[in-house]
Amino acid sequence: MQTRARWRWLALLLAVLMVAAACGDSDDDSGEAEPAAAESTEETEAPEDTEAPTETTAAPETTAAPDEGGEEATTTSTEPVVRAEGDLVIWADDTRTPALQPFAEQFAADNGISVTVQELTPFEDIDDRALVAGPAGEGPDIFIVAHDQVGGLVESGILAPVDLGAKTDSYSDAALSALTFDGQLYGLPYSVENIALIRNADLVPEAPASFEELEELALGLVDSGDADVPLAIQQSPGDPFHNYPLFTALGGYVFGVDDGGNYLADDLGIDSEGGLAAANAFAGWSENGLISGELDFDGMIAAFAEGRAPFAITGPWAVPNFADINYVVEPIPAVQGGEPQPFIGVQGFVVSAFAENPLVAQTFVVDFLATEEAALGLFEADPRPPAQLDALAAVSDDPDIVGFGEAGQNGVPMPGIPAMGSVWQAWTDAYQLVFAGEDPEQAFTDAATQIRNLIEQG
Repeated sequence: MQTRARWRWLALLLAVLMVAAACGDSDDDSGEAEPAAAESTEETEAPEDTEAPTETTAAPETTAAPDEGGEEATTTSTEPVVRAEGDLVIWADDTRTPALQPFAEQFAADNGISVTVQELTPFEDIDDRALVAGPAGEGPDIFIVAHDQVGGLVESGILAPVDLGAKTDSYSDAALSALTFDGQLYGLPYSVENIALIRNADLVPEAPASFEELEELALGLVDSGDADVPLAIQQSPGDPFHNYPLFTALGGYVFGVDDGGNYLADDLGIDSEGGLAAANAFAGWSENGLISGELDFDGMIAAFAEGRAPFAITGPWAVPNFADINYVVEPIPAVQGGEPQPFIGVQGFVVSAFAENPLVAQTFVVDFLATEEAALGLFEADPRPPAQLDALAAVSDDPDIVGFGEAGQNGVPMPGIPAMGSVWQAWTDAYQLVFAGEDPEQAFTDAATQIRNLIEQG
């Protein structure tokens, strides 16, 4: 089958599987904070019949207050974010800002207005900042978001619906469903992603037929001195997102779904029979050295990029680091006969309910961002499979895109229900306890109890 036709078939199959699986969302950026780099240009008055002003500004940093448990929350900034000057203001991170700039400039010139792309880092803080700044009149008109945040943002009254009109058909049902809440579309999807197995083809020429074979090969290469790290998978101190394919292969799940594919907050599967089986499996992999709870993102990157690991489990955001390695992107093999189900993540652009110019914001999203040209520009800045179908077809000769697509065929959208916010910390702590040698079933059972209590408290 020709590559392009093959990818179209894979994309269609993935869409069907994802719609059947659930209507949830992904994190995005998978826990990796992107480097903060800011570039500013001063806005100037545009002469008549010339390009209207655009600018790129960087938001100041602020420090979060301690959380309810008395521990200091993640440090994100030193001052509240102040909206940049401009008739239309877009919030994006340092990776996407340069890709958005040409479209902002063209839109400004076409409409005789000023457009500012305001740079904020890290990516995963943008939605929280919009949540605070929007009602205060300091928020953006448009901002970038990971789809698993959409449900909470809608319930908080932060997002306005988006109507793509005829352009709806240019996007897969899966990508659109991830940004849909209560039957209403709240954003424009631009990328779809999931993690996969990355294999060093020089160390392991053929794909392992099972995870058990992968385990044997990986540990054997370490024993022979041909590798230092058997499986480079991000942990430190634990990582439910990257562990999810292995967790699900053994029967675990995070939330159950109803007949309509909607996630059910009252059906938590972390301490289900399959979830506890997975907890025991991770304890075994920790004991035999296959998985290290001390390996963080940077360590995972270094191990595989330096040829010291035969396998890595990661996403497209990591692949640019592997340019010097002869690697293959492929599905994670079955674990004890069970098929891994990675989380599927969708990133998109949303319109603030507090936009100063809502009609202008909607027009920019539909007329300038919902295009093949914009999708390819964003892909070039950060190579993740485009949600726009023509752009996806245009890059389908890329073996990495095909590999991630195949790995995601059995994937499920990360839940976008607000209850998902109660899951991460307790589940991460449970993995940390398992890697520290504590009883795995007790760790996961206690985590599930804590999560249920948090969900009940709202």
